[in-house]
Amino acid sequence: MTSPGETSARENNLSPYSASDLRRRAAGTLLPDVPDGIFEPDQRSSRGDHELNPETGADGARDQIDRPAAVLIPVVDREPEATVLFTQRTDHLPNHAGQISFPGGKIEESDAGPRAAALRETEEEIGLASSLISPLGFLDIYQTGTGFRIAPMLGIVSAGFTLQPDPTEVADVFEVPLRFLMTVENHHKHSLFWRGRDRLYYAIPYGDRYIWGATAGIIRVLFERLYRKC
Repeated sequence: MTSPGETSARENNLSPYSASDLRRRAAGTLLPDVPDGIFEPDQRSSRGDHELNPETGADGARDQIDRPAAVLIPVVDREPEATVLFTQRTDHLPNHAGQISFPGGKIEESDAGPRAAALRETEEEIGLASSLISPLGFLDIYQTGTGFRIAPMLGIVSAGFTLQPDPTEVADVFEVPLRFLMTVENHHKHSLFWRGRDRLYYAIPYGDRYIWGATAGIIRVLFERLYRKC
């Protein structure tokens, strides 16, 4: 069955996976900003790694909770269809070493908020200036099993940029078609044995790239919010 979003896109001769149509979908759907107090200890998100592992609860790793972070979901405005930019983390980082992720990181006290943190981290990690990014809004806070509480900000990136990845943090930068990521058949549930039990997680293999964990979970949330068919 065709979703209303796909019907509208076709009526306007837009691909449902173009940056323009993504902007239309996001309008009035995403949070314009992160609500005040969302990172307080008594607040928990309904979205996160615990959704596939309900026995762990929304606290995630109880000994490492309350680690506020923000990431940018950078959708590159390419024709005829958009792509999403990812980073491959270096192998020596203390958290999630070697994994595929969105640019972003810890929200510092000096940051004006999650939006400022996501833009700052993006420029520090890959050299992408905030002037090239058009923020569209936030998805729900995503709670990871490692205790991070992530504010994912969706943004459109103007094509024609030149990146300068920080070699101490970023091993590689690559793009994946938005169409591929928003195709539910590409969303898989895999498992691993961690902290004494089997844990389920989302995985989205793309060629020799293995997108998994919180990054794949956030992609799944984006799909459910903007692309799930009626």
